[in-house]
Amino acid sequence: MKNLDTLHWIGGIDGHLAMIDQTLLPIELKEIECRDVKTVWEAIKMLRVRGAPAIGIAAAYGICIGLQTVAGTDSREVFFARLDEVADYLASSRPTAVNLFWAIERMKASVEAYRDGGDTKTSAQIAQRLLDEARAIHEEDREICRRMGRHGAELLSDGQTVLTHCNAGGLATADYGTALAVIYAAVESGKKIHAYADETRPLLQGARLTAW
Repeated sequence: MKNLDTLHWIGGIDGHLAMIDQTLLPIELKEIECRDVKTVWEAIKMLRVRGAPAIGIAAAYGICIGLQTVAGTDSREVFFARLDEVADYLASSRPTAVNLFWAIERMKASVEAYRDGGDTKTSAQIAQRLLDEARAIHEEDREICRRMGRHGAELLSDGQTVLTHCNAGGLATADYGTALAVIYAAVESGKKIHAYADETRPLLQGARLTAW
C-alpha cells in the first residue's frame, strides 16, 4: 500500500521543503516548494499543510530554512538571534496549533547548549544539528503512525465498519495517519474493513482529504 509523502526535505542544510498543497485537493495534486521561511509560514497559516503532526514537522523544517541566511556567519550571537526571530515568526502562523509550538521548542532546545559559544562548532555545524533534529521529528512521527496502526488494528475484527472524522489520514502526518493507520494496518493483516470518512465544516476535510 503506497502512501504519498505529505511533505519531505530535499537536499542538505541549503535544501528546501516540498509539501502537498492540501487546499487544492481533491481536484488537483500539486506540491509547493518552500525555499524561504515566509513560504512555510504562509503554508501553515493558509492550511496548505494541515494536521497537528504535519504542522509540527513543517515548522521544524521551517526553522532550518530560516537559518540558511546565517549558516555561514562567524557570529554565534547573530546565528541565535536569527533562530529566535524565525521561531517567533513561525509560532505566529497558527496560535492554536500545539504541535507547532512543541516542534519549535524542541528545535531550539536541541542546540541550546551551543548558544553561549563555549564550543568549537561552526554555524554550519549547528545548522546541520538542527536539520538532523527536524529529520528525527519527521521519522519519529512516521514510527508513531505505524505503532498506532499496529495497536489499533488488534481492536478491529474482520468485516467491521469504521467511521473516521475530519482529516484522519497521511495528509495530517508523516506517514499513514492516525485513524487511517489503524484501518491500513488491519487491511494489511488480511482483514476486510469498510470505512466511512465523514466531512467536517466548513472545509469538508473528511470528504476532501481523508476520502481522497
